[in-house]
Amino acid sequence: MTAHGLAGVADAGAFLARLTRLDPAAPVRLKASGGRTALWARLPWEALVTREVASLGEGPGDATVSAAELLSVLAKGGDSLPALRDEQWRWPLPPASAVTIESISGAELARLAAAAAGTLREVAAGALGDRAIGQRAVRDALLDHVALTVTPSAGDPVEVSQRLVQAVSRMGFLGPAGVDTPETRVRTAGRWVGLSAPYGVAWLQKVGKLTVVPIGIHPIG
Repeated sequence: MTAHGLAGVADAGAFLARLTRLDPAAPVRLKASGGRTALWARLPWEALVTREVASLGEGPGDATVSAAELLSVLAKGGDSLPALRDEQWRWPLPPASAVTIESISGAELARLAAAAAGTLREVAAGALGDRAIGQRAVRDALLDHVALTVTPSAGDPVEVSQRLVQAVSRMGFLGPAGVDTPETRVRTAGRWVGLSAPYGVAWLQKVGKLTVVPIGIHPIG
């Protein structure tokens, strides 16, 4: 029986609890290296999210399992890895090397996330309240909206969409409200844009270069 090797159980549990509330059927990919394990998942609105936690040894190395099943194991104090579901992981990962463009306060990102959520609630309670298709269209438009644009010292401006802002907010990566935490960094890696927050990172690949990975094969990364 393979062990999950997670020593940072509390941190991993917080990640998995948030993830399964957003998507109960979500797979989670574990990549262990050098005493740390990176947990990766894809949110329903296409952003990839990751958090590193402490690990014992190499654990499973690189494996995909059910997030809900792993959360259940951790909640019971178990150390076994749930059944492998590697075929469910179909997405590439961003390159390991990334460049920091600018830093944004957690309070500003929380404000942007709350404003978008408030707009969606108003739509749901208004004229489109009984029209699911209309609500989905508004939701997608809000997620695609460019929440902020940062300009590097050299190169083109970098657009950060609400998909990323909602990802770091809904996954709890910004930390508790009202608590002084480090700023979130806007990062780029190839065609990826990321928000590196105090408790995790969200990534989104720019439209036009999406990669389809054959089922059953993990992408290199």
